[in-house]
Amino acid sequence: MTTINVDADTVAKVIPPRRKDAHKRANGTVCVVGGSRLYHGAPFLCGTGAMRSGVDLVYIAVPASIATAVRALSPDFIVVPMPDSKLTRGNISKLMAWVPKVDAFAVGPGLGEQRPGDLAHAINQLKGDGRSLVVDADALRPQILPAIRGAKAVVTPHAGEFERLFGVKLPGDTAGKAEMALAQAKRAGITVLLKGPTDIITDGESLALNSMHSPAMTVGGTGDVLTGVTAGLLAKGVLPFDAACAAAYVNGAAGVEAASRSGMHITASDVANSVAGVMKKYDVLV
Repeated sequence: MTTINVDADTVAKVIPPRRKDAHKRANGTVCVVGGSRLYHGAPFLCGTGAMRSGVDLVYIAVPASIATAVRALSPDFIVVPMPDSKLTRGNISKLMAWVPKVDAFAVGPGLGEQRPGDLAHAINQLKGDGRSLVVDADALRPQILPAIRGAKAVVTPHAGEFERLFGVKLPGDTAGKAEMALAQAKRAGITVLLKGPTDIITDGESLALNSMHSPAMTVGGTGDVLTGVTAGLLAKGVLPFDAACAAAYVNGAAGVEAASRSGMHITASDVANSVAGVMKKYDVLV
C-alpha cells in the first residue's frame, strides 16, 4: 500500500468547483449537534469551521438552555433549541422534523456523556437517507460502531478517544498508530481521522498522513473546527476519505496562518476564521 502525504495538491483535487448559477443549498447544508451546560463554544466553533468551508447553511442544534448564548455569538447560523439536554429519542425526532434537508451532520462537540442506547439511536436516525456524518468528542463511544458501519461517516478522535472508541491501546510511534488505525477502520467500515502531531487518515483501504500543523494548535477547540470543515466537505459531496484528508490539511494550514499573525497565542476562533483564507486558494467557478 502506498501512503499518501497530504499536501496542497491533494486538497485541490477534491474540492468541488462552484457553479456560477448556484442557488442556496446547492453548496451543501450542515447541522452540528452538540453543546451542553458547560460547553456552548464547541458547537459554535464546529459550525464556524463548516460555514468557512463554503457551505450555504449551517444549523447548530443545542440544548434550549444554551441556545440563546450560542445564538448571540453570531447571526450567521440557524440555532435549533432542543428541548432536552440529552439526545433522547424525542429530541432526535423533533430535530429531524425541524431540519429535514441537511446533507451532513456533525455530532459530538461539547455534547457531554449520553446514554449509550440513546446515542446509538441518534446516530442511526441522523445517517438516514444517505446523509453524511462526522462523529467527534463525547459521541465517540463503542455503541455507535454498528450504527455507522458502511455509512458515509468519518470519526475524528484524538488518541484517547480512539482507544475508548475501539477498545485498543495505541502504540507510541506513527507507523504503529497508522497500522492500528488502518485495521480498526477496516473492521468498522468507516473512515478514521486520528488527530495528532501527524494526522493519520484511513478508510481501511487507503492511508494518508498530514503533517500540516502549527504547535500553537494545542489550544482547545481546534479539533471542533476540524470536525466542522470535514462536515462541510462531506456536505459538498466529497467522499469521506478525501474529505478527511482535505479537512486535516485545511485546518492545519489555517492554524499555521493564524500563528503567522499571533504566534503561539492563537485561539480556536483564530483558526476557524483563517479557514476561509486557506479555502480561497481552491476556489474555481464553472
